[in-house]
Amino acid sequence: MPAPDKPFNAARALALAQETFDIESRAVLGLKARTGPSFAQAVELMLHVKGRVVVMGMGKSGHVGRKIAATLASTGTPAMFVHPAEASHGDLGMIKAVDIVLAISNGGESDEITVILPVLKRQGVPLVAMTGGMDSTLARHADIVLDSGVEKEACPLNLAPTASTTAQLALGDALAVALLDARGFEPEDFARSHPGGALGRRLLTHLGDVMRTGPSIPCVGPQATFSELMREMSGKGLGASAVSDSAGKVLGIFTDGDLRRLVESGADLRGLKACEVMRVGPRTIGRNALAVEAAELMEQYRITCVLVVDEQDRLCGAVNSNDLMRAKVI
Repeated sequence: MPAPDKPFNAARALALAQETFDIESRAVLGLKARTGPSFAQAVELMLHVKGRVVVMGMGKSGHVGRKIAATLASTGTPAMFVHPAEASHGDLGMIKAVDIVLAISNGGESDEITVILPVLKRQGVPLVAMTGGMDSTLARHADIVLDSGVEKEACPLNLAPTASTTAQLALGDALAVALLDARGFEPEDFARSHPGGALGRRLLTHLGDVMRTGPSIPCVGPQATFSELMREMSGKGLGASAVSDSAGKVLGIFTDGDLRRLVESGADLRGLKACEVMRVGPRTIGRNALAVEAAELMEQYRITCVLVVDEQDRLCGAVNSNDLMRAKVI
């Protein structure tokens, strides 16, 4: 790597940054005037693909292509990236007649792409070209051409792909957004393809995945003594205990906050029973609810735990804010 032969000029660096933003902004905005019926045709073609959208590109266009394929796949359109150079050496077998190829090339003359175009045509694979070379070999072979051309690169030498790759990225995002909308793609669909992310956890984690069940649920009968109630609360570590009848129906709840208020009132605790100190009608939630719904319930009513009930309103679980934090729902 050659060493710089002149002193660093901070002002020039900032000026070039501003100029880069201007050039790339114009490149993206320039797409608006040139995006018309062919774009809608490409979206419709990809919407009804029986296989995958196979994205191809060399060099920087290849890097952009990988990102476009990933964005399409994560928003409901089956897609994958195939390197055109590898396609000539066997990977072309990955592409079937039920697929669509989205080939990206700024000039439209990348040898690695043009050499496989006749093969794709013989296989009957629909070809969508994303290129700035509207008279190029790629454009002539394509069924649909998306114009991604730019007036100039942001590179001061007008050589390094900069504005052109930004335009390609924007056009790829536009395809993904249009397809997402046409498919009726919902947040739940997005979560299913991102189960490890925060949104996935919020939309896919059900109470059954995080709630305490069986012996872990703090619960006593209505005639339990105050001492028994305290032992149940301390032993289960929820910060509360449910009070239920013999059939499992929730009658009430007693929490750490209730205990504090009871002590502050000066009441004689020794002879009290659970039914005398419990709060009737506690907040409950169905076991089929999402964990995030329990979090919203806690936030709405400023409580730290929620009892979970089944379809017959019988106690079947319990969850507190710590359980939800451990599950990374909140």
